[in-house]
Amino acid sequence: MANKSYKFRFYPTQEQEQLLAKTFGCVLIYNKMLAERKETYEKFKDDKRVSFLSQ
Repeated sequence: MANKSYKFRFYPTQEQEQLLAKTFGCVLIYNKMLAERKETYEKFKDDKRVSFLSQ
């Protein structure tokens, strides 16, 4: 089975650029917090409860 790929060029307006910058900023923060959450889980996975403060 052959794979196909497409490339698209996007020329956002000034308003779209600002919205994209905000969105990508949120994605970075989300990924950082998710990594921290996973790290905390691995650290305390044997405990039955993990409190909000210990995260």
